[in-house]
Formats: sequence, structure tokens, C-alpha cells
Amino acid sequence: MSATPASPETETGKPAGSGFRIPRVPFWIQIVAGLVLGVLLGWLTRSQDIDWLYTTLDKVGHIFVQLLKLAVAPLVFFAIMVSITNLRKVNNAARLATRTLLWFMITSLIAVAIGLAIGLITNPGSGTGLTPKDGAKPEHAGSWLDFLTGIIPTDVITPFTELNVLQIVFMAAVAGIAALQLGEKAKPILTLSESILELLQKALWWVIRLAPLGTVGLIGYAIADYGWDLIGKYATFTADVYVGCALVLFGVYPLLLATVAKVSPLQFFKGAWPAIQLAFVSRSSVGTMPVTQKVTERLGVPKEYASFAVPFGATTKMDGCAAIYPSLAAIFIAQIFDVQLGIGDYVLIAFVSVIGSAATAGLTGATVMLTLTLSTLGLPLEGVGLLLAIDPILDMMRTATNVAGQALVPVLVSAREKILDHDAYNAASASPVDEPEVHDAEPKGVPVTA
Repeated sequence: MSATPASPETETGKPAGSGFRIPRVPFWIQIVAGLVLGVLLGWLTRSQDIDWLYTTLDKVGHIFVQLLKLAVAPLVFFAIMVSITNLRKVNNAARLATRTLLWFMITSLIAVAIGLAIGLITNPGSGTGLTPKDGAKPEHAGSWLDFLTGIIPTDVITPFTELNVLQIVFMAAVAGIAALQLGEKAKPILTLSESILELLQKALWWVIRLAPLGTVGLIGYAIADYGWDLIGKYATFTADVYVGCALVLFGVYPLLLATVAKVSPLQFFKGAWPAIQLAFVSRSSVGTMPVTQKVTERLGVPKEYASFAVPFGATTKMDGCAAIYPSLAAIFIAQIFDVQLGIGDYVLIAFVSVIGSAATAGLTGATVMLTLTLSTLGLPLEGVGLLLAIDPILDMMRTATNVAGQALVPVLVSAREKILDHDAYNAASASPVDEPEVHDAEPKGVPVTA
């Protein structure tokens, strides 16, 4: 005699055991809690000289960054390749690509102009107490020759093992264009590439979930290692970078949204906030790229166009790292080394910021871009050493500005080309990062614009 298994439901029809659930904490609250806890632990570590806590914070932050970097090489390759091939699904693809690049350049020029203006007004290198002896020449320096010759790899393996993102972008672009030329013959490899990209993005979502823990480690270690005294020496320069980024982020971008795209700036920040906050913590545009693409699509940008513009921007669109920061840093270093800069030098800074921004490659830090700027101006590369200690604190705001710009430009172009879904834009969620399974789940009410 067989017995029918008991139903897991209670008399009320609700599943058994569903009477109590741990409330789900919004991701942004987790990030803020991580920031606060990191500052407290960093202060405690430095004030009480707790070696084990210092080491723990260092390891936690380092592991989080390494996990992000682990996905960078394959993610960039397949994202760029797939994004280029996706342009075949978009009408006026060449026009969209050209307009995207044009707006990248326009916003970069505005950002570098703001950086130069702030630097000339505040004189960040004066009164710091720093001297040329405090600087140290970096092990690796960027130059235009290295930049141009370094685009083409000597083999297909080294760029991935040495994480040379610029060369990876080059190979991905060649592969994407070749696939477009092959047409139907390339369909199997494109299907495989799209599947691999989805797999990589899913894995990266798991890393992103660890961002609150990574925040504790990164912020705590920065406070414990550098301390407030060191930050005090760079107070003007740090304030300049944050003010410059804030002016671009909360001044220039809203103005462009209101006048060019004719959409609500407040709604943009509501929709883009998950990517901006993750960029602030992770300090990696490429690591934030899946979230950036998600929020851009939620803001009404067609998916096929967003899948091109966002990966392209994550490796080339750097208003914080490649425009504001190097312009301020060049003025700062010139003042420390007592070098006078003229109008021609400022024009060169703007040129480097627009043309050489791909050298930043979407990774943490902007040392390559800075050395490229200094070598172009003929400034001592030892000046880079003056800024390395403070770089992690600066990089948070720089990367947040980068990522906001990477979401902004597709919105501007889509609005100008009349392909922006205004209903989706006005209904954009503030926390898409909480539902990574949207990529492979059935639509739930509000489909992503295609």
C-alpha cells in the first residue's frame, strides 16, 4: 500500500517554513555599510597598530581586485567582438558608431578643460612640502611610440597572460570585423562567443556580489596604510580631483541630458546609480561593465546598440582617469618640479586626453595615462611616484565618473537618433544589480528595449 507524500503546504496554502524570512538588504546599503566599516577598521588598525587586521584588510581587498582582473581579458575580448558583430542588427550602424566616438571626444574635451581650469585656479602643487626627491620613477612608462607599436601584439597568447587590454581590444576588433565580412559562415563562432560572454558575465556577477566585502578591505587598507596625515599633504590635489569629477558628473552630464537628450537627469542617476556605486568601490570600468550595460539597457537604450557602446566605452571612455586626473596631475607635478607650462602644453594635455584615453584600458589606476601625458610634455616621470600613495583614494571617484560617462553617451546618441525608449527610461529601476538572472530569465512585465 503506497502512501501519498505529505504536501509541504500548511492549511492556509502557504509553503511550510515561510513564516519568517531574513529581510533582503538592498545592495547599495551593503556597499555603504562596507564603506563605513572599512573606514572604522582602517582607523582602528592604524591607531592601535593591529598587524593581523592590517594583513586581513590587505588580503580581502587584494583578492576582490584579483577576482575582477581574472575576468578582464576574456571579458574584454568577447564583449568587443560580440558588440561589433551586433552592429549588424542595428540600422545606421556606422552612423551610431561615429556619433558615439564623437560624443566620447566632446565630453573628454569638456572634462579636461575643467581639470585644467581647477588646477590653474588652485595651484595644487604649492604648499605641499613635497620635493622632487619624494618622487620615484615608475618601472613602466608610457610613450607615444609604445602606445602606437603596443597596439599590435607579437602573438595571441601574451596579451591575455600579461593583461594588455589595448592589444586584446585590437584582436577583438579584427575578429569582429572579420566575422562581419564572413557573414553566415561565421554564425557558429558568433553563437559560441555570445554563449561564452554570457557565461563570463554570470561569473562576474558572483564577484560583484562580493563588492561589500571588497569595499571593507580596500577602504580599510587605504586608511590603515596611508593615514590621514598623508592625505593632508595632498589635500588640495585630492579635493581638486573630487571637485573636478563632481562638476563633470553632477554638472556637465545633467546639462547634456537636459539640453541634448532632453530627458530627466535625475532619472538618469536613478537608473545608472548601481553601476556608478560599484565603479566607486571596484575602481574598474571593465569589472563594472556588465552592470553598466544592464543599467544602460534599462535606461531605454536599444540592447544591440548598448552591447556595442558600453564595452567600447569601458576601454576607451575615461573622463575621470584620462581627462580630469592627468590634467591636474601634470599641473601638480610641474609645480613640484618648478617647470613652467604654457598654452601649447595645455593644448597637448587636451590632445593626449582625447587620443590616448584607450591607454587606461579600464583597469584600476591611471599610471599609464599619466606617464603618457608627462612624457609628451617632457615632465619628469619621477612625478608619478609622488601620486602613487594617494592613487587608490583618487581612483574611486575617477572610475565612478568614467562609468557614468560610459552610460551617458549611449543615452545621448540614442535620444538624438530617436531610438531611445522614453517609457523604459522613465521607468528605469534603481537596483537592477539585485536581479542578475534577468539575462537568462523570462521577461517579467517590462521587456528590455530591442
